[in-house]
Formats: sequence, structure tokens, C-alpha cells
Amino acid sequence: MFHERVKTVDPVLEPEDIRSFISNGFIRIDQAFSRTTAARGREILWQALKCDPFDRTTWTQAVVRLGNYSDPPFKEAANSPRLLTAFDQLVGVGRWFPREALGTFPVRFRSEDDPGDTGWHVDASYPPTAGETDRNFFNWRINIFSRGRALLMLFLFSDVSESDAPTRIRAGSHLDVAPLLASAGEEGLSFMDLARKLDVSAHRPEALATGEAGTVYLCHPFLVHAGQRHRGTEPRFLAQPPLGLKEPFRIERDDNAYSPAERAIRIALGMEQFERPLS
Repeated sequence: MFHERVKTVDPVLEPEDIRSFISNGFIRIDQAFSRTTAARGREILWQALKCDPFDRTTWTQAVVRLGNYSDPPFKEAANSPRLLTAFDQLVGVGRWFPREALGTFPVRFRSEDDPGDTGWHVDASYPPTAGETDRNFFNWRINIFSRGRALLMLFLFSDVSESDAPTRIRAGSHLDVAPLLASAGEEGLSFMDLARKLDVSAHRPEALATGEAGTVYLCHPFLVHAGQRHRGTEPRFLAQPPLGLKEPFRIERDDNAYSPAERAIRIALGMEQFERPLS
């Protein structure tokens, strides 16, 4: 199975890592935060689950979605020095918002039942009406400038093998999504409207977001991905927060100071050749 790795000896991404992000839409960072931090986070999440970690008969649901958590282990994970450096390199210095919490945790348990949330999709970023909160995520929107979202991130708080419901990724699919969004202009598309068009990326190779606890996947916000049924033994603990974007991406800059995330969009739209040297 296709996987992307980032060197663990230094927190600075090498040019080939950035090139991989541009072409594949994601990079994997091993040991982005410590296994101790992950274990402390799981303890908090087990308490919120209201089931017994030592009694499998209490694990009765295929997936349980836990709310926003800002406890110390989650803040530590979101703000590790290696990740902060990677954010700067992929999005641009000063162009993103630090995270104080890690958003929703979809905790998946082994189940023979369809969890009902395994469709291919791209995460939307903002509500349909400015200044209002719409709790129906299917109504939220995404546009070519990725308003509000710099990256999709996958934080592994447990070891995740191919059997443990790893997130499925269509490698390179962000390059298929960008033209769809460009044709929709500033208004963009809703979560569901875009989801209906994602067969355009069906030819892409599938990758699995596996790794040890403490692994983080940094993904382009247009990357097509999906959940799947858990076939392993131990629950999968994963957070999937966005990295906030201070201002929408710009695909035309007078100074040509494009971030790798912006460059991927430009390449997808034919505005730039991928062979251009990386700075």
C-alpha cells in the first residue's frame, strides 16, 4: 500500500517532502507528538465514552463522535514544534491560526455493521450564510480559495493498522477537485454538491492513514478521503481538525510568494508547471 513518510531526524521538511505534498496532497509525519501524550489523551477520551476499556461488551457502537477537547495533551499534540514548522512550510509563515483544541474525535470500534459515514468527500470549511452558525455540516461550503481552512489534519492517538479503520485517501485527488471548485467561483460548492462530483477522482491510487500513536497526516484541504468500517480489535482514536487559515488562499500574487498549498491549486488549474524549482 502507498504511504508517504517524513524524515524524523529534523522538524524541517525537505524539498522532496514538499514536492510530495504538492503532487500527492498529503504527507505523513511520524512521531509528531509523543506516545505518552497520546496515552494521556486516550485516558480523557475513554472517560467521555462512558464505556469500559476492559469490557468489550460495552463497546456497542461502530463509531462514537466526541466533542471539542482542549485538555493539555491535545494542546501539546497540536502545538508540537515539528508541526508548527511544517505548518509554516506548507501554508506560509503568519498565514495560519494556532490550534487550542483538536475538534471532533470519531472513535471507531470493531463492528460488522456499516457505520454509515464511509462516503468519499472533501471537508467543507464555512457556513452558507456569513455570520451565522449552521449545525448541518452538509450545508457548509468550500471554494477555490479554501476560505477558513489551510489544511486537513489527521492526528493518530492510537496505533492504526490497515485493520483499524484508517482513513482512506485518494492520493493526488486534490488536483481533480481544484478545477471543480474553480468553475464554481467565489461562491463555491456545498459539501454534498461537491461530494456528488468526486467520481472524477476515482482513478487515483488509494492510500491508508496508518501509523503509530503520535503520527500526524497533513493534507491539502481539497484532498478526497473517506472513513471505513473497523475490522481490527482495539478502538481507533483519531482527531481530524482543520488548520485555520487567516485569509483565503491567493492563486495570483504579485510577489510570487506562493505556499505549497497554493502552488498545488495553481498546478491543478494549469497556472504553473510542476517542474518549477522549489524554493
